[in-house]
Amino acid sequence: MSSFTKRLRSEIEYVGLNQKEFAAKIGLKKRTLDTYLGIQQSMPPADTAVKIASALGVSVEYLVTGKEYRQSIDISNYLQFKDILDDLAVLPEDTLCPLKTVIKSFADNERKKRTFIPP
Repeated sequence: MSSFTKRLRSEIEYVGLNQKEFAAKIGLKKRTLDTYLGIQQSMPPADTAVKIASALGVSVEYLVTGKEYRQSIDISNYLQFKDILDDLAVLPEDTLCPLKTVIKSFADNERKKRTFIPP
């Protein structure tokens, strides 16, 4: 698996979408995204790479080379969670693991609600 493919997979997972959801979000067919993530591991054209990187909050340079990580994040969105993060930082891993699982489950359910389009 190419480094580009690994980084792309990792970033899609990081934003909490599956490949089909991510493809729809950026206006690609799932099959097209599969060519960048699958056995073929082809590189997208520049305009598509820019769309992908922008939707993931990273630069094209990072996806291709791994040299630059996340674009600056507006930290003001996260300040409301500072006290929770401070508390989590002191917990041992065996306590954190089930908490992460529960939080991820709640977040996944919320994401599904937000992306559900009734028939």
